[in-house]
Amino acid sequence: MAVDAKHLRILHFPDPALRTRAQPVAEIDDNVRAVVDRMFELMREAEGVGLAAPQVGLPWRVFVTAAREGHPERIYVNPRLSNPAAEPEVAEEGCLSLPNIRVEVRRPKAITVTAQDLEGNEFTVRDEEFLARVWQHEFDHLEGILIIDRMSPMDRLANRKALRDLKSGVASAEVPGRETRA
Repeated sequence: MAVDAKHLRILHFPDPALRTRAQPVAEIDDNVRAVVDRMFELMREAEGVGLAAPQVGLPWRVFVTAAREGHPERIYVNPRLSNPAAEPEVAEEGCLSLPNIRVEVRRPKAITVTAQDLEGNEFTVRDEEFLARVWQHEFDHLEGILIIDRMSPMDRLANRKALRDLKSGVASAEVPGRETRA
């Protein structure tokens, strides 16, 4: 399916595309490369740290991450997660598709990701820092899972108005702390 990459934009909740489980990318072609380039542009413009294909309306198992603390920008095609750390860690997360929502999310501190690059070469990397959280957040998007699905009752209460505004299509001012939005 050919995609007009230049017209892609970041979708906001409650867009149904955000709840669709993504399908594997069968062939990495120029179409996929153009979409990935656009995803990087959108992520940078929004000052995000990661972006998954479902966030731009494509049911593809692809996400990108920003350069950070010695890690280069990277593309993950058909990613798989493995070897989660036994002890979870709670940290605040935001999401480019859920502006003005901040949620405490419990995730394994460390994880391994295996994926393909744009040449189809498989690679495996492990992280025990912030990037591990970003991978898990973006992988959730590939499964149709959002941070609001991981909210505590307190977070649900604290974000009630922002969620209601998103559902009704009301755009409101961004909150500070963009660095942890993916």
